[in-house]
Amino acid sequence: MREASRGQSAYALGHSERELDRLSLQARLFDPFTRQVLEEAGIREGMRILDVGSGSGDVAFLAARMVGPGGRVIGTDRAVEAVTRGSGRVRAVGLENVEFLQGDPTEMKFDQPFDAVIGRLVLMYYPDPVAAVRRLCAHLRDGGLIVFQEFDITHCRSIPRVPSYERQVEWIRQALLATGARTQLGLELYSLFMAAGLPGPSMRMDSAINGDPDFLAYQVLAEVTRSLLPVIEKFKIATAEEVDISTLARRVRDEVVAAKGVAVSPALIGAWSTNLQEK
Repeated sequence: MREASRGQSAYALGHSERELDRLSLQARLFDPFTRQVLEEAGIREGMRILDVGSGSGDVAFLAARMVGPGGRVIGTDRAVEAVTRGSGRVRAVGLENVEFLQGDPTEMKFDQPFDAVIGRLVLMYYPDPVAAVRRLCAHLRDGGLIVFQEFDITHCRSIPRVPSYERQVEWIRQALLATGARTQLGLELYSLFMAAGLPGPSMRMDSAINGDPDFLAYQVLAEVTRSLLPVIEKFKIATAEEVDISTLARRVRDEVVAAKGVAVSPALIGAWSTNLQEK
């Protein structure tokens, strides 16, 4: 989830310190799924990787650990706040094979081709994701990998149905749609890759599900709602009083637990292919 550029839809979540913290919290929920996709796609030691829309840097750091000291990861983001955050974390996470650059990589130039272009929850903000993927493929060596994970937010639900959880998901969905984001782009990745001239991708879908009181999704979704609250109010989706952000995570958690049910996160759908068509 990244800032909009000239070629992207409005990025409603912003780049406040709290929002950047939220991205790292979200990473704790989704990183195991991202690692699985990157492993299945063929990310391995020694690779040179471009990370699109790095945010706080968590996907870039994950990839950097996978490629090892012989590899290199370049993280990119349009927002200077995100680049500053990612760059400031490099030493703290103990990695020397990753750096962050400001800019939209669909418009940037690099001095060497990459073995892979990766991204999580970023194509959903491009008004023309097919064109974005075509431009990103230009940064790849022959046979290079392109790997993206995107949401299907309709998969996010509670069983049995918990009104507070379902209502919060609908606030998020409507707010994202109001700013031009694609909330089901994960389901479109196969046709998107094909339209961009790539072979049909391999795919997988993952989702976090739990009924425990300490399930991280309660806090993650509440923080997404907090970041989107100005949009939620602007488009009259809900009022701040209705949202009651200070108690939202606790109220949702308590209702799910009381129902002896489970909460399901948005589906994170991964797709990967190469930039070579079969002869």
